Amino acid sequence: MNKEEYFLLGSIARLHGYKGEVSLFLDVSHPEEYANLRSVFLEINGFLTPFFVENLKMKNKGMVAVKFQGVNSEEEAKRLVKKKVYLPIEQLSELDEDQFYDHEVVGFKVEDAAKGDIGVVTNVIDLQSNPLLQTDKDGKEVLIPIFDGLIQKVDRRKKILYIQAPVGLIDLYLG
Repeated sequence: MNKEEYFLLGSIARLHGYKGEVSLFLDVSHPEEYANLRSVFLEINGFLTPFFVENLKMKNKGMVAVKFQGVNSEEEAKRLVKKKVYLPIEQLSELDEDQFYDHEVVGFKVEDAAKGDIGVVTNVIDLQSNPLLQTDKDGKEVLIPIFDGLIQKVDRRKKILYIQAPVGLIDLYLG
């Protein structure tokens, strides 16, 4: 399995009870979209290993209680704690031209409507209260709050994000 064909969904945070259930943290914007998961892939010893969902209960703040088939004890579940959880990229839904998945834009060039080229996306910092787009322009870090209206267009073919940053923000970083 080629890991580039998968996206990081979250990670196993801790045990949930003592009968093999675990708490899965969904590191996504809309956890409710994954309420009907039937299977996931856990990274174990560098390999993506399929696990089938026996039972799933949505909790709060992106947490989900999951019981996997074949994991029936606290001891078996302990081996899964802190493992990363993946899904195939083809399970992602299509987005509008002004939307993106965090993982897909790392490496994209960023063009601001007023300032032009402001670097390449190095990370999307997914803070719940204030998500940030992190770029690097000639060794200088630029942090741009992601808000409705920031992204004008996502050109996936050319790998360019077109944005309209608030007046003065880019100057704070790049002068």
